[in-house]
Amino acid sequence: MKLTISKNELNDAIQQVAKAASSRPAIPILGGIKIDVNHQYVTLTASDTDISIQSFITVEQGDTIIAQVEKPGSVVLPAKFFVEIVKKLPSDQVVIEVGPSYQTIIRSGSTEIQMVGLDPEEFPILPSVEQDEFLQVPGDLVKSMIRQTILAASTSEQTPILTGVLWNLQEGQLKFTATDRHRLASRTTKVDADGALQFSNVVISAKTLGELSRLIPDQNTLVDIVVAENQVLFKVDNILFYTRILDGTYPDTSKIIPQIFETELVLDTKNVMDAIDRAYLMSREEKTNIVRLATLEDGMIEISSSSTELGRVTEQLEAKSMSGQPLRIAFNSKYMLDVLKVIDSEQLFIGFTGAMRPIIIKPMDHDYSMYVILPYRTTN
Repeated sequence: MKLTISKNELNDAIQQVAKAASSRPAIPILGGIKIDVNHQYVTLTASDTDISIQSFITVEQGDTIIAQVEKPGSVVLPAKFFVEIVKKLPSDQVVIEVGPSYQTIIRSGSTEIQMVGLDPEEFPILPSVEQDEFLQVPGDLVKSMIRQTILAASTSEQTPILTGVLWNLQEGQLKFTATDRHRLASRTTKVDADGALQFSNVVISAKTLGELSRLIPDQNTLVDIVVAENQVLFKVDNILFYTRILDGTYPDTSKIIPQIFETELVLDTKNVMDAIDRAYLMSREEKTNIVRLATLEDGMIEISSSSTELGRVTEQLEAKSMSGQPLRIAFNSKYMLDVLKVIDSEQLFIGFTGAMRPIIIKPMDHDYSMYVILPYRTTN
């Protein structure tokens, strides 16, 4: 194999796929990036078997020649070193030449690097996904839905299914749900989907969705989503992103969401977020994160926290509206802040059904996202 290629194009593609290369590979090949070269494309692939990312560089883009292929071929190069070295090469052009036993020479300007390559035949075969039916969603919407739900996914591997986000598509409505049993986030959106295209209990690792979100450009890009039996394929521009669906059945979360509330508040999102953020500083020192909220007379609420060593924070805010029973409740301030940071609405609704019942938080200007936080039982 011998190839001359634009350093910038190569570097961009490597940065995209390297996220799927295993940092602690069980076998060396999983810590590598596979390069496939023919006269139309330079294809880079990385896989840790849970996720696989493939990026395509077109040899000619319009009148611009991105790569010159003298000899097609394939090789696998160690991702960690390959990523770093390409970034630091001195010239705009990079020559990659593979010799016997996959010994690889990389030249750029006056720099020459020799690398030990691996046999591409040993690289994992990418999942086979039928692409007849797919869902097309704007990239910024996918990123927003991921950001607004992964905060509630579990980080404990004791219940692997809860480390993921549940995807359901029914009658043109796509819904994401995440919970770690202490909090819940859900986000829905209408999508243009063929009426026959439906799926349920598709659970994708929150960590994987975070990586996907970073791959999706900020500008308006459409993401094609293909759901297969145990894999989901995302197509973004010239990138294919494969991820495994988590095994198991996601719990039914609908039963924990109350529909009728004893106390209802409407608050300014930024004001309440700032007040809880200040109270969080004190509760964090106590290593409990507990912040208390109490309704007062005259449409005011009180937010407070205390530390045995530092003292106490107390702040009063005016509610936009308040109705129902008087209330005193304690909750994890970090969980609440995580929610408040992703609510894209100037005002929010908080509903309570009692001091030890789930707290419901919703934006006021739309009904497509909803959050649940379980309160704390405290002695005072």
